[in-house]
Amino acid sequence: MTDRRSLLRTFVGLSVAGWATRGAAAEPGIGKDEILVGQSAVLTGPLGVSVQAFNAGAKLVFDGVNAQGGINGRKLRLHVLDDELKPDRAVANYQALLAEHKVFCFFGGVGSGTIAAATPVLRDSGAPLIGNYALSDSVREKAKGAAYFVRASYAREAEKLVEHLATIGITRVAVAHLANPGGDEVLTLVRAAVKAHGKANDVAGAAGVKNDGSGVAEAAQSLVSANAQAVIMFLSSSSVTKLMQAIWATGSSPAIYGMSIVAGDEVAKVLGKDLRGLATSQVVPYPWSDAEPAAREYRKRSEAAKLNVGYAGYEGYLNGLVLVEALRRAGREPTRAGLHAAMRAMKTRIGGMDLDFTGNSATGSRFVDLAHVTPAGKFRR
Repeated sequence: MTDRRSLLRTFVGLSVAGWATRGAAAEPGIGKDEILVGQSAVLTGPLGVSVQAFNAGAKLVFDGVNAQGGINGRKLRLHVLDDELKPDRAVANYQALLAEHKVFCFFGGVGSGTIAAATPVLRDSGAPLIGNYALSDSVREKAKGAAYFVRASYAREAEKLVEHLATIGITRVAVAHLANPGGDEVLTLVRAAVKAHGKANDVAGAAGVKNDGSGVAEAAQSLVSANAQAVIMFLSSSSVTKLMQAIWATGSSPAIYGMSIVAGDEVAKVLGKDLRGLATSQVVPYPWSDAEPAAREYRKRSEAAKLNVGYAGYEGYLNGLVLVEALRRAGREPTRAGLHAAMRAMKTRIGGMDLDFTGNSATGSRFVDLAHVTPAGKFRR
């Protein structure tokens, strides 16, 4: 009997010690009352405008969840550091967010070069990155297993745009792209789409514009010389505006199609009544939909927070919903491994988008839509 009692006391003691140890060894960023999430992103410059709108949309979700008590009693807190779209700065930010701020996971990565540089940090830490804005397909592939991307790939955008142009009889398509590896990759993707879905063997012409917007005049001349019926633009909004003006100044007037990084409303602010013939591909559903409950809720919360309703904000909102859903699925005592497992098992519909992370792709959505931009900066489907 003594031995049994002794064993029982030992068992109980070990059990209590085990629970205490588990509590003491909780995952970084998982506190009693909060979950710490990190983000390194560009917050300044042309792309920074869209990223700030993206973050504002995500904050609507996080604030709403926190107002209802958080996720399993823990409120979300987001630490954001500006990396200026510089890879070395991004790596330093990710390391600081892990070592100093003790974040549990990451949210809303931006930029091909920055995410490529930070991927080894993600792998070493085991902290997942969920959600993204403006990221090349090749970097997504390299980051597979460490990061999960909501928006459709650029290959899917190129396919959708070229299919549309072929449907309306446009056979000569040119491309204006950023003069960097990401822009070169997009040009390759458009070329592949033209060969597969268009009515030509190759693009009619192509021109690169530097990140700082230089080279617009030369690009305009090259595109006009190509005699293109339509130009697909993979540029910042300020460069799109200048390039459109430079093309029009020659007397040429091709149809202009911007990929999702083009903020059509920002272009309209500058061009106003002079804007004509701009359509953009969009990787999230129409934010002004009356049929979609998530869109209605997004607009309601945006109005209450005095935020402009737009595609970038709605994309951030939907990415925020994905992160929240993943954290809920990770359980009451979430671990980084558990969050990875929750993402790899996720197959659902959020905000009118079908998401599937269960296959071999790191990208969950194939949704791409087209919207026309009016001179008043409104989007029409």
